[in-house]
Amino acid sequence: MRTLLVAGLVLAGMPALANEEIADKYPQSELYDAPVEFIPGVWTAIGATAPPTYENAGHNNNLSFVVTDEGVVVVNGGASVRLAAALHEEIRKVTDLPVKLVINENGQGHAMLGNAYWADQGIDILAHAEAIAEVEENGDFILQGMQGYNRDKAEGTRVVVPNLSFEDAYRFEMGGVGFEVLHLGPAHGPGDAQVWIPEWDIVIAGDIAFHERMPPIFADTCTSCWIETFEGPFTDLGAAYVIPGHGHPTNMGTVTEGTVGYLRDLREKVGAHIDEGGDLAGAYYVDQARWAHLDTFEELATKNAGRVFEEMEWE
Repeated sequence: MRTLLVAGLVLAGMPALANEEIADKYPQSELYDAPVEFIPGVWTAIGATAPPTYENAGHNNNLSFVVTDEGVVVVNGGASVRLAAALHEEIRKVTDLPVKLVINENGQGHAMLGNAYWADQGIDILAHAEAIAEVEENGDFILQGMQGYNRDKAEGTRVVVPNLSFEDAYRFEMGGVGFEVLHLGPAHGPGDAQVWIPEWDIVIAGDIAFHERMPPIFADTCTSCWIETFEGPFTDLGAAYVIPGHGHPTNMGTVTEGTVGYLRDLREKVGAHIDEGGDLAGAYYVDQARWAHLDTFEELATKNAGRVFEEMEWE
C-alpha cells in the first residue's frame, strides 16, 4: 500500500511533505525513517530534511537500495558505520541476497562516512573521481565534524576511500537490471553522481535535484553550470520517477521547480541587486520569501544569496 501511495503521489504531481521539526521518525533504529519501496525493487530510507543532529544520527539524506535477482546495489554509504549497519539490517528484512556494490553520490559525509562498514564486509565502493579527491583531501575534517554532533554514535567510524572510480559513466548489469552511474556535469558539488535505471524510468538523482529542502550553494558551486546540467543531460534522461538527494521520491516537474526554479529566481534577484549597484552586505537580504516553505530555509537562504552574489559579480 505504501508503494502505491507514493507512486500515486508522484504521478499526480503531489509530493508528500517533509517536516524538519520532527527529530526522529524511527526511534527503534539509527535510521531517521524506515525504508519504503518506491517502485518494485527500489527502496529508499528518507532522511530528515534538516541539518545533521545527534537526534537524526546524521541521516539527513536519502539512503537507497535496489534489489535485483543476483544482489543489492546501495546508493550512499551513510553518515557513520552505525547508520550503515542499520541500513543493512533493513535490507536483510527485504532480501537474503548480498549487497554487491555501494555507490557514493558525492564526497560529503552523509554519503561516504559509512564506507568503513561496507568495506569491512568486503563490498566494493564506487564514486566519481572528483568525489574521491574530496574524500582524500577533506575526509578527516568531515569525520571530525560528524564526531562533534554524533558523539557516541560516531564510534567505529573511520574514513575509507572508495576503491572504484569513474569519470563520465560506469555501466553494469546485475540480475538482468542495467545500471548507469553518471556524472552529467557540474551541479551541486564536485563529483555528483546520478544512478539511472533506464528500463524502469527511474533516476536516483542525488544532490542535483531538490524539492522539499532548500538547495545548499557551496563556495565552489557554479549555479549557472548547475542549471545547464539540470536542463540539459539530466532532463534529457526522461525519467518518470526521481529519488532526490533529500526528501520524498517524486517526479521531474517537482524537482525542476524546486531546483532550477529556485536557482533561476535567486540569480534573477541577485542580478537585479548587482545592476542597481548593490553590494555583498545587501545581497543577503534579497527577497526569497517565495521559498520560505522549504526546510532549511532559515539556515541556508542568506548564505546562498551571498554566494550567488560572489559568483555573479564576476560573470
